[in-house]
Amino acid sequence: MTSGQRARVLAAHNVSRETASALDIYVEQLARWQNVKNLVGPATLSEVWHRHVADALQLLSLAPTANSWVDLGSGAGIPGLILAIAGRERQDFHVALVESNARKCAFLTETARLTRAPVTVHNGRIEAVIGKLAGADIVCARALAPLTQLLSWTEPLLKSGTVGLFPKGRDAAVELTDADREWTFARDLIPSRTDSQARIVRVTSLSRVDS
Repeated sequence: MTSGQRARVLAAHNVSRETASALDIYVEQLARWQNVKNLVGPATLSEVWHRHVADALQLLSLAPTANSWVDLGSGAGIPGLILAIAGRERQDFHVALVESNARKCAFLTETARLTRAPVTVHNGRIEAVIGKLAGADIVCARALAPLTQLLSWTEPLLKSGTVGLFPKGRDAAVELTDADREWTFARDLIPSRTDSQARIVRVTSLSRVDS
């Protein structure tokens, strides 16, 4: 089952042999560290290539020329570390991984070393780190917080030209309605390639409703 998933995901995203090998290392590390730190839902490990790897890789197609990424609440490296592995053959590609949990940062650091992924791991709270990441092309976050909170955290970046890519589940429309009470922002709702009920919210400008 897993080998079939792997082949389909690699073919769908035109992954090179070298990058495929690095993604294999990531999957192996995820399984190994899962016993130490609950990085992902245990039930999703059997579907890791579809549920996690493919879900992350689809973001690259939404920003094909972006080289500077910020991933908030990186946790198990989804999507940030996977994006870095996939983009490592590009010149100047880099992902800043922001994670407050030190043990998860240890996983990110060690797996990035083994895969030669171009990342910087920031062990700290988002509020304390975000101001240091100005100038990024893309900021993303998966399964971290409601959209209203994500916009609050990323306001310094989104107001200066960074684009937000925020994968959301079936409640994306509800989160947008809630966010509209506090924020004015240009957005697109992009269907997910891995879940027919999920959407990716692309945010290209941001201001507060009362500003």
